[in-house]
Amino acid sequence: MKRKLPPRRRARPRTAHGEVQAVVDETIALYRWLAWISEELYGADARGAARRWTLRRLHRDGPKTVPGLARVRAVRRQTLQPIIDQLAAEHLVTIAPNPAHARSPLVTLTERGAAMVERLDRVDVAVLRAVGRGLAPRDLATTAATLRTLRAGFESSARWRPAALSAR
Repeated sequence: MKRKLPPRRRARPRTAHGEVQAVVDETIALYRWLAWISEELYGADARGAARRWTLRRLHRDGPKTVPGLARVRAVRRQTLQPIIDQLAAEHLVTIAPNPAHARSPLVTLTERGAAMVERLDRVDVAVLRAVGRGLAPRDLATTAATLRTLRAGFESSARWRPAALSAR
């Protein structure tokens, strides 16, 4: 199924806070493009960013509880549980008793789930290599560091909440 392309954005005029705003705007625009092309990249069996994130997290970090995964993703356990249940129904993960906690079972990637993650990673390598042609590794490292710092600022509500309240 082909989806309609998102509309092109017009550049915002720069203001005093303009550079941070420009980074936020470009990050949102990139996220929307990535969300739009993800089905084209990965196919219908890997639909959903939360599904892909969960499979990749389990592949990289090993078995986790649903609450543990939810904490890392900064969502409620109830938000992630239906995704885990669907992955289990598709035999991409298994849910097993947790010797460390009676009420919180461990979610483990199956061989089928690991094979899917490896396929997703192969697609990523090929696409990112094509899209990243001509970009200097140093520039990309600076961009990643800047985005990490900006994300950390938003992760601390003590940093942004007073500003939001005073602007009301």
